[in-house]
Amino acid sequence: MTRLAARIRKVPLALALLLSGIAAGAAAAQDAIVGDWQGTLEIPGATLPLIFHITQTDDGLTATLDSPAQGSSGIPVSRVVFEPPRIGLEVAAVNGGYAGELDGDTITGTWSQNGGELALTLERASGAAAMPNRPQEPQAPFPYRVEEVRIAGSEPDVTLAGTLTAPQGEGPFPAVVLISGSGPQDRDESLMGHRPFLVLADHLSRRGVAVLRLDDRGVGASTGSFAAATLVEFADDTQSAVRFLDERADIGPIGLIGHSEGGLVAPLVANRSSRVRFVVLLAGPGMTGKELLPLQNDVVIRAMGGSAEAAAANREIQVALITVLESVNDPEAARVRMREILVDALTRPGGRTADELEPQIQAQLAQLTGAGLRYFLNYDPLPALRTLDRPVLAVNGERDTQVPPRENLDAIRRALTSGNTDDFEVVELPGLNHLFQTARTGAPTEYGTIEETMSPVALEMITTWILARVDTATP
Repeated sequence: MTRLAARIRKVPLALALLLSGIAAGAAAAQDAIVGDWQGTLEIPGATLPLIFHITQTDDGLTATLDSPAQGSSGIPVSRVVFEPPRIGLEVAAVNGGYAGELDGDTITGTWSQNGGELALTLERASGAAAMPNRPQEPQAPFPYRVEEVRIAGSEPDVTLAGTLTAPQGEGPFPAVVLISGSGPQDRDESLMGHRPFLVLADHLSRRGVAVLRLDDRGVGASTGSFAAATLVEFADDTQSAVRFLDERADIGPIGLIGHSEGGLVAPLVANRSSRVRFVVLLAGPGMTGKELLPLQNDVVIRAMGGSAEAAAANREIQVALITVLESVNDPEAARVRMREILVDALTRPGGRTADELEPQIQAQLAQLTGAGLRYFLNYDPLPALRTLDRPVLAVNGERDTQVPPRENLDAIRRALTSGNTDDFEVVELPGLNHLFQTARTGAPTEYGTIEETMSPVALEMITTWILARVDTATP
């Protein structure tokens, strides 16, 4: 997921599985449940197939879960309990699980996850899950050069690994650096079986633009610490990438394309470096993180079919956590207080205990206490946008629920209008979500169920805009 996308995920309100009283049955009875079981969750705006693989071992029943539409397979089932006809499957990795009753080749039950319940009927399936179709995934041979690169970062322990795609020939060619969104991202910005940066790079390089995409520091083949980085460090890394391109004889004018939180980084780097000739903001925020998160909370929950009450309850937890981050200076004291808030939110009578939820709580705390989130909450992108004195394209999808377009594009438009550039476009593309897929609702749960990785309309608009700027630029 993108860094912004990771921060946008709300604190889950756990619904524990009702597994108490379920005991292991006899081996003969267990044979009735062994095998592959498939069903489909009906979620707002999408369907989500799930497949459980249940096997018998010397230690009892074990299982894994596939979510093919999301490109996930082999997710461990942390607990399997079968007392005919009742079956319980707990999946701690996703804070979810299934409880149902077996009747022949059908299990009728309920999937519980993150504060919600959905009916789910499972039927015997025929083996491994079919992975989602991704028709835009580029396939070799390519009509351009593909070069694996390593770039020295601004800190001794940071080396950035990535891929440069460039047209055949000597050049010089216009080039862009792709800047990923929130969360630890690889060079392709891989998410739910999609690789949007790979698709974007392929489209641009086929049209004559060199593209450099990198694993984030501390991710994939890149070294350094992701957890300790803020927008400042990510800007340093991007500036190192610009210098790398600038030193190459086959590279001409250089631009930046930042997606989501990458849209905060791109203007910072452009204002530092005269070698950056243009900036493209793909779903870039136009407000501070603490302004964005409550707005996004409401829009995402509404798109997922949640109630106003659910949105308000989630926002209350979110605001409480942000308040601790801003008001408690001692890191350990802040951690203790935030843990109390999370325990209160995640536990409920008859459900899992705080001890059972400790891995999930610790994962939330690691995210909340990182340097990057504190910086993100208070960073105002508008001054950097006003300072930009080169061409800017700002694009959002109409159905973006993570960076809602109306509020963010309006703010970006006002900043650029009052700023230093006289060449900018601010565009809202109809029907597209945060990843620039053609979407029904824009809910994050929909991303993996959509075959399209990136709308051809968005790809062509970005490419055409860039080519119009570099045609008049001089290397």
